[in-house]
Amino acid sequence: MTSRAPLTLLCLPCAGASATMYLRWRRFLPAWVHLVPVELPGRGARMGEAFVEDFDALVTRLCAEQATAMHGNFAIFGHSMGALLVYGVARKLQALQRPLPRALLVSGCAAPSRRNPERFDGKEDDASLIAELRKQGGTPEEVFANAELMRITLDVMCADYRVCRSYDHGDVANQPQLPLPVHAFAGREDDIDAQEMAAWSEESGGFFTLDWFEGGHFFIRQHEATFLAALARRLGQVVSGVGLAPRAFA
Repeated sequence: MTSRAPLTLLCLPCAGASATMYLRWRRFLPAWVHLVPVELPGRGARMGEAFVEDFDALVTRLCAEQATAMHGNFAIFGHSMGALLVYGVARKLQALQRPLPRALLVSGCAAPSRRNPERFDGKEDDASLIAELRKQGGTPEEVFANAELMRITLDVMCADYRVCRSYDHGDVANQPQLPLPVHAFAGREDDIDAQEMAAWSEESGGFFTLDWFEGGHFFIRQHEATFLAALARRLGQVVSGVGLAPRAFA
C-alpha cells in the first residue's frame, strides 16, 4: 500500500464541550493523521481563563494561538459550533493571506448563509439550556446527575451561545469562495435540513461532498465507527489531492 503524507487535523469542539471530545479519535483514525484537539478558553485545561464570547475575537485568537499548527499539510474540522468556528478561521486566514488548510471539514452545522440567527435567543437560563442538552442527546447522564459538572457545562454552553449569536455572515457574504474542498457531514434525524447542509457547497471553490449518517445531532458519537471511517476516507482524498483546487497563499 502506498504510504500517505502526514496530515495535521485541528478539531474544534461543539458548544458546551471541551476539546477532550476528540481525544478517543486518536485510537481509530489512520496513523498518518496527526490529531490536534483545539481547546477553547474557559474549559478543560483552560478552565482558569475567561471565556471569549465574541465570534470574531475568538476566531482571531484561534488564528494566533494555532499559527504553528496551521502551516504545511493541515486541515480543520469542527462539529456544530466548531464547524462555524473553523469556517471563520478559514475566512480569517484568507483575509490575512496566510496558508489555507488543505480542506474544511464541517459536521452538524447549517451553512453560514443558512443559519437561523434566532435559534439561540432565549436560551441563557439553566432550564432552557438543560432542555437543549437533552434534545441534542450528546451529554452523558453522569453529567446531568452531577451538580458541579452540570454547572460547568451550562456556563460553557451559555458563553458559546453568545459566540454563535455574535456571528454575522454579512461580513463575508460578498467575499470569493474558499479555494479549497469542503467536506460536510450530517445526521438524518438532526433538525438541520438537507438544503441547509447542501448550502456549504456555496462556500467552496473546490470539491464539495456531503455524507449522511443515521442519528441526530450527535451522530458522530451515536455511529462513531461509521463516521470515522467516512472521515478517514475524506481525509485520504485530501492528501491525495482528489478534487483539490489550487491553494491560495500557501
